[in-house]
Amino acid sequence: MIDFSSITYLKTGNSKQVRVYEILTQNKILEMLSEFDPILTGTIPISIDIENSDLDIICYWTNKTDFVSKISTAFSTKPEFKIRNSLINNNESVIANFKIDSFEIEIFGQNTPTKNQNAYKHMLIEHQILQSKDENFRLKIIALKQNGYKTEPAFGKLLGLKNDPYAELLNYKI
Repeated sequence: MIDFSSITYLKTGNSKQVRVYEILTQNKILEMLSEFDPILTGTIPISIDIENSDLDIICYWTNKTDFVSKISTAFSTKPEFKIRNSLINNNESVIANFKIDSFEIEIFGQNTPTKNQNAYKHMLIEHQILQSKDENFRLKIIALKQNGYKTEPAFGKLLGLKNDPYAELLNYKI
């Protein structure tokens, strides 16, 4: 199993993953976020990204005001920077977006340890599903995403999940 808590696996990945590794390291993105236990999640780590997939970095904060301040100080000069508060699954969340090179980066922070956040759990489960299926399954996920599906609903459709794919995937048994 890949250790997704470190981005070193990207160095030997596909061309997009190698480019993401370079962008994150050259711009010291994860270094600047290190006190918030950042983890790159989403589609790029598990090779189901599409052309406009963003870089999703989840973070764990214990002091929201401090997190917002540090994110703003570190990234507010980046193109298209914006930051907002949101309530997701009854959890206070901070979401910041900006661009570096051609990549949109989304930093998502909650007062929940990163390995306990749904984005991380979903990615691990999706990775395990992809490992248990053939290449055709992966390509079907990508095709659904290219046709407007979000990742979890795409998995839900192909796996025949009947209800909320975000919730059902968390309990999916491979």
